[in-house]
Amino acid sequence: MSLFQSMPDSQGASDRTRPLADRMRPRALDEFVGQEHLIAPGKPLRTQIERDDTGSMIFWGPPGTGKTTLAQIIARMTKAEFIEFSAVLTGIKEIKQVMADAERARQYGTRTIVFIDEIHRFNKAQQDAFLPHVEKGNIRLIGATTENPSFEIISALLSRSRVYVLKPLTAEQIVLLLQRAIGDEERGLGAMKLQASEEVLQKIAAYSSGDARSAYNVLEVAATLARERSRKEVGAEITDEVVQDALQKRVLLYDKTGEEHYNLISALHKSVRNSDPDAALYWLGRMLEAGEDPLYVARRVVRMAVEDIGLADPGALALCMAARDAVDFIGMPEGNLALAQAVVYLSLAPKSNALYNAYSTVQADVEQTAAEPVPLHLRNAPTGLMKGLGYGQGYQYAHNLDAKTADMQCLPDNLLGRTYYHPTDQGIEKRIRERLEDIKRRRSQAGKSGSPGSTTES
Repeated sequence: MSLFQSMPDSQGASDRTRPLADRMRPRALDEFVGQEHLIAPGKPLRTQIERDDTGSMIFWGPPGTGKTTLAQIIARMTKAEFIEFSAVLTGIKEIKQVMADAERARQYGTRTIVFIDEIHRFNKAQQDAFLPHVEKGNIRLIGATTENPSFEIISALLSRSRVYVLKPLTAEQIVLLLQRAIGDEERGLGAMKLQASEEVLQKIAAYSSGDARSAYNVLEVAATLARERSRKEVGAEITDEVVQDALQKRVLLYDKTGEEHYNLISALHKSVRNSDPDAALYWLGRMLEAGEDPLYVARRVVRMAVEDIGLADPGALALCMAARDAVDFIGMPEGNLALAQAVVYLSLAPKSNALYNAYSTVQADVEQTAAEPVPLHLRNAPTGLMKGLGYGQGYQYAHNLDAKTADMQCLPDNLLGRTYYHPTDQGIEKRIRERLEDIKRRRSQAGKSGSPGSTTES
């Protein structure tokens, strides 16, 4: 069996063995629901299609938003041969074969659209194989991806394609699609004369998270359950209970290695930083309920404690480490409350990024300035030779000083006087700032008195 399948004609739409989502695919732009920013009259993609000037393109968007359907509609409207295959199943050999077929077809005046589902799964060599054929015009390449093309598509191919971003469908748009499916006797479930309230369809829409394919799948299962329970071939009602059984578990858009993974952890971190415990709890729940590794979340929560709270509340780090240990000890789902406690605590704690800024400046100085040697008076002198070279000479032992601090240089000469840590007036850092000012004052007084301390080291 060939990996490459031509676009099915509209005659197959009534084939009841095909999933409802496939049967209900729009056949023209006027049937298409959603993506008005691209295909409404006068919008960029619609204008290109109507001018037959589509070129190669990448459709980037979450599942069930119409990427494959749009590609098929473009092929119909531009009267092009449509070849579809999945990046999951295809290698270099298959790519070269279909490219050769497309080149021969072009010689006979036939245009070819090659649609690649999940194009982000192709490696660099596989993506490179398309370049010469895209440049020569042998094919119009349409790639579909749920991942950010900037990271997943090679720059050479990306520069030769137009990227269109597809948005998740709204609940209202999905309800409209479900109503069409219930009423369509040719391709949908119209022959069953199903009854379904607006509230029931809204529930399916809400649980589908903007994914039309998921919504169709739930509706199809719910229709079967309703017919079985009512023992009526025609006129069964899809109730809230039926929908709940059909759903089993909410479909959450999440990929633990993809962009949504980073989007959600970013939302969690920024909600904590903005002292919004409700938002922080929500994003935490989104991640954990979608199957994120709780220890990954725990590690990031620990990072939040030191990056955004720091010494304004030193107890935040201890609490987050305890939450990490709790998750590791009792596992999930019981451990989710430990993480919830941690993110709420961090959200409400006083905020300071003074430590973060201090260490970032240190990193920059380490990278950009000369690595000067440690001052001799700060070095230990365990041997006679080292003592003879001046190691430890002039060191002042702070514990032996009345001020408990010496006016002694501790930075290398090229960074003398550099200040990295600037405590804020938030939480405990307010006391730390007062303490630091006191230390500076006593150090200055020790310098003026000029009294050397003992060189004894502990």
